[in-house]
Amino acid sequence: MTGLPWDASYQDGPAPWDVGPQPAIVRVAAEGGITGAVLDAGCGTGENALHVASLGLPVLGVDVAETAIAIARQSAIDRGLDAEFAVADALALGQLRREFETVLDSGLFHTFDGDERLEYVAGLASVTVRGGILYVLCFSDSGPDTGPHPVSADELRASFSAGAGWNVEALAPDRIHTRFHENGAPGWLARIKRV
Repeated sequence: MTGLPWDASYQDGPAPWDVGPQPAIVRVAAEGGITGAVLDAGCGTGENALHVASLGLPVLGVDVAETAIAIARQSAIDRGLDAEFAVADALALGQLRREFETVLDSGLFHTFDGDERLEYVAGLASVTVRGGILYVLCFSDSGPDTGPHPVSADELRASFSAGAGWNVEALAPDRIHTRFHENGAPGWLARIKRV
Protein backbone atom coordinates (compact mmCIF):
# COMPACT_ATOMS: atom_id res chain seq x y z
CA MET A 1 0.00 0.00 0.00
CA THR A 2 2.99 2.32 -0.14
CA GLY A 3 3.26 5.01 -2.77
CA LEU A 4 6.71 3.95 -3.96
CA PRO A 5 5.62 2.02 -7.08
CA TRP A 6 3.32 4.87 -8.08
CA ASP A 7 5.91 7.50 -7.23
CA ALA A 8 8.41 5.85 -9.58
CA SER A 9 5.97 6.47 -12.45
CA TYR A 10 6.63 10.21 -12.16
CA GLN A 11 10.40 10.25 -11.75
CA ASP A 12 11.64 9.75 -15.30
CA GLY A 13 9.35 12.05 -17.25
CA PRO A 14 5.58 12.11 -17.54
CA ALA A 15 3.57 9.04 -16.52
CA PRO A 16 1.56 7.31 -19.28
CA TRP A 17 -1.66 8.84 -17.97
CA ASP A 18 -0.20 12.32 -17.46
CA VAL A 19 -1.75 14.05 -20.48
CA GLY A 20 -3.46 17.12 -19.04
CA PRO A 21 -7.05 17.22 -17.83
CA GLN A 22 -9.14 14.35 -19.14
CA PRO A 23 -11.60 15.56 -21.81
CA ALA A 24 -14.45 13.72 -20.04
CA ILE A 25 -13.79 15.68 -16.83
CA VAL A 26 -13.52 18.98 -18.74
CA ARG A 27 -16.85 18.20 -20.41
CA VAL A 28 -18.56 17.37 -17.09
CA ALA A 29 -17.28 20.65 -15.65
CA ALA A 30 -18.47 22.62 -18.70
CA GLU A 31 -21.93 21.09 -18.27
CA GLY A 32 -22.07 22.32 -14.66
CA GLY A 33 -21.67 18.85 -13.14
CA ILE A 34 -18.90 19.82 -10.72
CA THR A 35 -20.07 21.94 -7.79
CA GLY A 36 -19.19 22.77 -4.20
CA ALA A 37 -16.06 21.49 -2.51
CA VAL A 38 -14.29 19.00 -4.78
CA LEU A 39 -12.03 16.03 -4.02
CA ASP A 40 -9.84 14.61 -6.79
CA ALA A 41 -8.92 11.12 -5.55
CA GLY A 42 -5.73 9.79 -7.09
CA CYS A 43 -5.03 13.17 -8.66
CA GLY A 44 -1.54 12.40 -9.97
CA THR A 45 0.06 15.66 -11.11
CA GLY A 46 -3.24 17.41 -10.51
CA GLU A 47 -4.38 18.34 -14.01
CA ASN A 48 -8.06 17.62 -13.35
CA ALA A 49 -7.91 19.39 -9.98
CA LEU A 50 -6.16 22.37 -11.54
CA HIS A 51 -8.86 22.58 -14.20
CA VAL A 52 -11.50 22.60 -11.44
CA ALA A 53 -9.56 25.29 -9.56
CA SER A 54 -9.43 27.40 -12.74
CA LEU A 55 -13.24 27.47 -12.58
CA GLY A 56 -13.10 28.99 -9.11
CA LEU A 57 -14.10 25.89 -7.14
CA PRO A 58 -12.33 24.78 -3.95
CA VAL A 59 -10.49 21.54 -4.68
CA LEU A 60 -8.29 19.08 -2.82
CA GLY A 61 -6.25 16.65 -4.87
CA VAL A 62 -4.81 13.62 -3.08
CA ASP A 63 -2.39 10.99 -4.28
CA VAL A 64 -0.07 8.46 -2.67
CA ALA A 65 2.81 9.50 -4.99
CA GLU A 66 4.83 12.26 -3.35
CA THR A 67 6.54 13.27 -6.60
CA ALA A 68 3.17 13.73 -8.32
CA ILE A 69 1.91 15.91 -5.47
CA ALA A 70 5.07 18.04 -5.60
CA ILE A 71 4.53 18.56 -9.35
CA ALA A 72 0.86 19.43 -8.76
CA ARG A 73 1.72 21.98 -6.08
CA GLN A 74 4.30 23.64 -8.31
CA SER A 75 1.85 23.71 -11.23
CA ALA A 76 -0.72 25.46 -9.03
CA ILE A 77 1.87 28.10 -8.11
CA ASP A 78 3.04 28.50 -11.70
CA ARG A 79 -0.53 28.97 -12.93
CA GLY A 80 -1.62 31.18 -10.04
CA LEU A 81 -4.38 28.76 -9.05
CA ASP A 82 -5.76 28.17 -5.58
CA ALA A 83 -5.72 24.38 -5.37
CA GLU A 84 -4.80 22.23 -2.39
CA PHE A 85 -2.81 19.01 -2.74
CA ALA A 86 -1.91 16.40 -0.14
CA VAL A 87 -0.11 13.08 -0.02
CA ALA A 88 -2.78 10.61 1.10
CA ASP A 89 -3.74 6.99 0.62
CA ALA A 90 -7.00 6.60 -1.32
CA LEU A 91 -7.71 3.51 0.79
CA ALA A 92 -7.80 5.70 3.90
CA LEU A 93 -9.84 8.71 2.76
CA GLY A 94 -11.66 8.91 6.09
CA GLN A 95 -8.42 10.23 7.56
CA LEU A 96 -9.00 13.46 5.62
CA ARG A 97 -11.80 14.27 8.10
CA ARG A 98 -13.52 16.41 5.45
CA GLU A 99 -16.58 16.14 3.24
CA PHE A 100 -17.07 17.05 -0.40
CA GLU A 101 -20.02 17.77 -2.67
CA THR A 102 -18.24 16.44 -5.77
CA VAL A 103 -15.61 13.72 -5.99
CA LEU A 104 -13.55 12.89 -9.08
CA ASP A 105 -11.95 9.53 -9.73
CA SER A 106 -10.13 9.67 -13.04
CA GLY A 107 -8.22 6.45 -13.57
CA LEU A 108 -8.01 5.26 -9.97
CA PHE A 109 -10.88 2.82 -9.39
CA HIS A 110 -9.65 0.36 -12.00
CA THR A 111 -6.27 0.00 -10.25
CA PHE A 112 -7.83 -1.74 -7.22
CA ASP A 113 -8.62 -5.43 -6.82
CA GLY A 114 -11.87 -6.70 -5.27
CA ASP A 115 -11.05 -6.28 -1.58
CA GLU A 116 -9.38 -2.92 -2.17
CA ARG A 117 -12.43 -1.76 -4.12
CA LEU A 118 -14.67 -2.41 -1.11
CA GLU A 119 -12.35 -0.44 1.13
CA TYR A 120 -12.03 2.39 -1.40
CA VAL A 121 -15.78 2.66 -2.01
CA ALA A 122 -16.42 2.80 1.76
CA GLY A 123 -13.77 5.51 2.09
CA LEU A 124 -15.37 7.52 -0.71
CA ALA A 125 -18.72 7.26 1.06
CA SER A 126 -17.16 8.59 4.25
CA VAL A 127 -15.99 11.81 2.56
CA THR A 128 -18.93 12.48 0.21
CA VAL A 129 -21.93 14.37 1.56
CA ARG A 130 -25.34 12.72 1.15
CA GLY A 131 -26.64 13.83 -2.21
CA GLY A 132 -23.09 14.48 -3.40
CA ILE A 133 -21.88 13.24 -6.76
CA LEU A 134 -18.94 11.00 -7.61
CA TYR A 135 -17.65 10.78 -11.18
CA VAL A 136 -15.66 7.67 -12.03
CA LEU A 137 -13.71 7.57 -15.30
CA CYS A 138 -12.15 4.12 -15.68
CA PHE A 139 -10.95 1.71 -18.34
CA SER A 140 -13.75 -0.31 -19.91
CA ASP A 141 -13.65 -3.98 -20.85
CA SER A 142 -15.50 -3.34 -24.11
CA GLY A 143 -13.91 -2.49 -27.41
CA PRO A 144 -10.47 -2.99 -28.90
CA ASP A 145 -7.23 -1.67 -27.41
CA THR A 146 -8.47 -1.60 -23.82
CA GLY A 147 -6.29 -0.15 -21.10
CA PRO A 148 -4.82 -2.09 -18.19
CA HIS A 149 -7.21 -3.44 -15.55
CA PRO A 150 -10.43 -2.94 -17.56
CA VAL A 151 -13.70 -2.90 -15.62
CA SER A 152 -17.12 -4.15 -16.69
CA ALA A 153 -20.31 -2.13 -16.30
CA ASP A 154 -21.58 -4.84 -13.95
CA GLU A 155 -18.47 -4.52 -11.76
CA LEU A 156 -19.00 -0.77 -11.47
CA ARG A 157 -22.67 -1.15 -10.58
CA ALA A 158 -21.92 -3.89 -8.05
CA SER A 159 -19.19 -1.85 -6.36
CA PHE A 160 -21.34 1.28 -6.05
CA SER A 161 -24.52 -0.42 -4.83
CA ALA A 162 -27.26 0.96 -2.61
CA GLY A 163 -25.93 -1.24 0.18
CA ALA A 164 -22.61 0.59 -0.06
CA GLY A 165 -24.36 3.97 0.06
CA TRP A 166 -24.46 4.79 -3.65
CA ASN A 167 -26.78 4.99 -6.66
CA VAL A 168 -25.30 4.77 -10.16
CA GLU A 169 -27.35 7.45 -11.93
CA ALA A 170 -25.63 7.22 -15.31
CA LEU A 171 -23.03 4.95 -16.88
CA ALA A 172 -21.91 5.57 -20.45
CA PRO A 173 -19.00 4.66 -22.71
CA ASP A 174 -16.29 7.32 -22.90
CA ARG A 175 -12.55 7.58 -23.58
CA ILE A 176 -9.52 7.78 -21.28
CA HIS A 177 -6.64 9.62 -22.87
CA THR A 178 -3.11 8.26 -22.35
CA ARG A 179 0.25 8.58 -24.03
CA PHE A 180 -0.29 5.12 -25.57
CA HIS A 181 -3.76 5.58 -27.10
CA GLU A 182 -4.02 8.02 -29.99
CA ASN A 183 -7.73 8.68 -29.50
CA GLY A 184 -8.03 7.42 -25.96
CA ALA A 185 -8.73 3.96 -24.60
CA PRO A 186 -12.28 2.63 -24.12
CA GLY A 187 -13.62 3.81 -20.81
CA TRP A 188 -16.70 4.25 -18.69
CA LEU A 189 -17.87 7.53 -17.26
CA ALA A 190 -20.17 6.95 -14.31
CA ARG A 191 -22.18 9.54 -12.40
CA ILE A 192 -22.83 8.11 -8.96
CA LYS A 193 -24.88 9.71 -6.21
CA ARG A 194 -24.18 9.32 -2.51
CA VAL A 195 -27.43 8.19 -0.86
